[in-house]
Amino acid sequence: MEYSNKTFVTEFILLAFPGLHQILLLTVILFTYIVCIVGNMTIILLVILEHSLHSPMYFFISIFSAEEILFISVPIPKLLAILLAGDNKISFIGCFLQVYSFITLGQVETICIMIMAYDRHLAINKPLHYMAIMNQTFCIGLAILPWFIGLFNSLIVTLFTLFLDYCGPNEINHFFCDLSPLQNLACSDTYISSVMTTAAASIGAIVPFMIIVGIYTKIIVTISKIKSSSGKHKAFSTCSSHLIVANLFFFTAFVIYLKPSGSKYNKFYSLFYFVFTPVCNPFIYALRNRDVKNILKKYMLTLYHRSLFAL
Repeated sequence: MEYSNKTFVTEFILLAFPGLHQILLLTVILFTYIVCIVGNMTIILLVILEHSLHSPMYFFISIFSAEEILFISVPIPKLLAILLAGDNKISFIGCFLQVYSFITLGQVETICIMIMAYDRHLAINKPLHYMAIMNQTFCIGLAILPWFIGLFNSLIVTLFTLFLDYCGPNEINHFFCDLSPLQNLACSDTYISSVMTTAAASIGAIVPFMIIVGIYTKIIVTISKIKSSSGKHKAFSTCSSHLIVANLFFFTAFVIYLKPSGSKYNKFYSLFYFVFTPVCNPFIYALRNRDVKNILKKYMLTLYHRSLFAL
């Protein structure tokens, strides 16, 4: 009889950004969303079409680009619906599907960044054995590995949060269903769920981050031992783009999730993390990579000449 008078939540209300100019915000987010998809799709198509980019490094870059498209597509379409039509309701099941997808893809991206760092470690520290180790079978296995870890790890966290009792307020001061705001709405004890969330964050983010720091420490030591300046520049240029992307990804993630929860600015930090950070990554890989820049120029010139002939 304890729960007989309680009304359990069947849907949630995403408050999003009620105090901001909705049309302006919609325009900015839609533009950045399109740029992100087009930029990452361009990277993927270049790697597929250009034979000179058929190497482990570019294979993992294309995999990461595909994951970026999926990652940003978890919260942004719903946010666009809220801004465009005021559709700020999300079903109970839909909310937790969004949570599960977000956590899974976040951990997949984190582990993928770690794998990309490992790839650069082999290329610089074990160049003679690189192609023998990074064969096609091993690369495919490394690309699949983050999904096994992400799907399993995020399922545990999502289930512990799903089985909490939601019988009170259903308004989420966010633009998507995130773990912390959901746990704050629960009317049952959230201690175990919070512990599981912390454990998952450690496994999915902090451990890969520490491994990446260790890998790049070894890379920097190796590069410092190279005598010629041109050799140092060439070695560093092979991993500089990935290093920038890794720093941007982990810095924004840690700003959001390693500070006290409940801040009214959480959703603004998350907006930057979901919208603007993924937009930067294709440009970082394109503008800081000589091979990609040259291939882009080649394809742009080809398209230009074909358009002239068409006229």
